[in-house]
Amino acid sequence: MRLTRAAEYAIRCILYLTLQGRGIVVKRQTIASEADIPPHFLAKIAQDLARAGLIETRQGPQGGIALIKDAKAISLLTVVEIMIGQIFLNDCVALPDSCKVSYNCSVHQVWMRARDQLRATLAEVTFDQLAHEGPCVPILPEFEVHGGR
Repeated sequence: MRLTRAAEYAIRCILYLTLQGRGIVVKRQTIASEADIPPHFLAKIAQDLARAGLIETRQGPQGGIALIKDAKAISLLTVVEIMIGQIFLNDCVALPDSCKVSYNCSVHQVWMRARDQLRATLAEVTFDQLAHEGPCVPILPEFEVHGGR
């Protein structure tokens, strides 16, 4: 399994906003540039993340994007599944009726166990933790974790 670019960019966006602090409005161009997200991807990602209640987008000259949910309450799993839907490793996991033998298939059980372990691993990591462990987005010298401009 490989994450989509949209999921990867959404992770960068939320992590970048976590580093700025909850409620801090950051211009879209700044996020795109500093988190290395193509602007057209950021616009789509922002819609999905806003619909899910993680961020708020504001229009106008003072507009931008702000994290509105506490980073301690946002798991890596949450952001990934907002962007790609529920994680599954094979069609038989997502659509058991698509396979005539999934009810007693030994491979199906392995896919289910692997999916459950992956989801559990992603669910236990929050963006607050990620921000403190060494973020995967560039940090300018004037920023501190949960600092502002």
